[in-house]
Amino acid sequence: MPEVRVTGVRHIDLAVPDYDKQVDFYENLWRLKKTDHDSGIAFFAAEGSPEQYILRIRQSADRRVDLIALGVEDRLAVDQLAQKLSRRGVKLVREPATLDTPGTGYGFRFFDPDGRVVEISAEVSRRPFRVLEYRESIPQKLSHVVFYTPDPASTVRFYADQLGMFVSGWIGDHFGFLRASKQPDFHVLAFAKGTASYFHSSFELRGYDEYMRGCGRALQADVPLLWGLGKHVPADSAFAYFLDPNGLVCEYSPPQEQILDNQCYVTKQWGATENPGDTWGTSRSQNLPEAVPPGNRPGPTDPGLWIAPPV
Repeated sequence: MPEVRVTGVRHIDLAVPDYDKQVDFYENLWRLKKTDHDSGIAFFAAEGSPEQYILRIRQSADRRVDLIALGVEDRLAVDQLAQKLSRRGVKLVREPATLDTPGTGYGFRFFDPDGRVVEISAEVSRRPFRVLEYRESIPQKLSHVVFYTPDPASTVRFYADQLGMFVSGWIGDHFGFLRASKQPDFHVLAFAKGTASYFHSSFELRGYDEYMRGCGRALQADVPLLWGLGKHVPADSAFAYFLDPNGLVCEYSPPQEQILDNQCYVTKQWGATENPGDTWGTSRSQNLPEAVPPGNRPGPTDPGLWIAPPV
């Protein structure tokens, strides 16, 4: 029986106290498309992506991560992966069943080693999408999501061994990058050493001109720039980290390095004493704790760990 592998990232679900400001920011400034909403919950799609939504925002007394959603090939893969994880002692949050979110589909949820809720799904209906126009500075998809973890080696190994993800590279032993089987981006998920918490989500724009225009719009609106504009050596992609109204980090980036042959690719390694953060040397940091992930970031633990979200 072939190994079940995660095929890509679907969406990141966040809960925040100031719901109205968050919804307004991601719809009107960040330029995602609000596709569905109810009392205290909103779903946002990207015009260039077939995913029903790439970001969910829920109103909550605590600022927390509700879940990270990953895709697999089909319903059989969902069942096989749920059975595999259950046999290996992973705690399931929700057994495989029809999903009650936009696009329905079939999936389950579980706690990862740090207590994050991960949703695995398949057969979610695709939404109409389009190829973005030149100079259209709106996100075309969710690029990747990064978390902090006390033990990057163990956490990355879990996602590689249990979910079939590929390790693309490491910065020292404190920052590991993971890619998916059918999404050739250098990484869709990454883990940096620190207190178990959320670092950022990155939203991909069409190209460098669109990236610069999107960053310019955010700067003109006085959105706090934490780190940027620069270019990472890992993923060979530009970055700009901003702070949203609830103090969560969001990134604009152009397309990253593409890995088209998972079998021949050799995992990259950057030394702990190297500086792979900004190859251009143009970035500036406001020296906030969220700005640059050091070797061991202290900070508050995500209050959502080991607690399933209500929806």
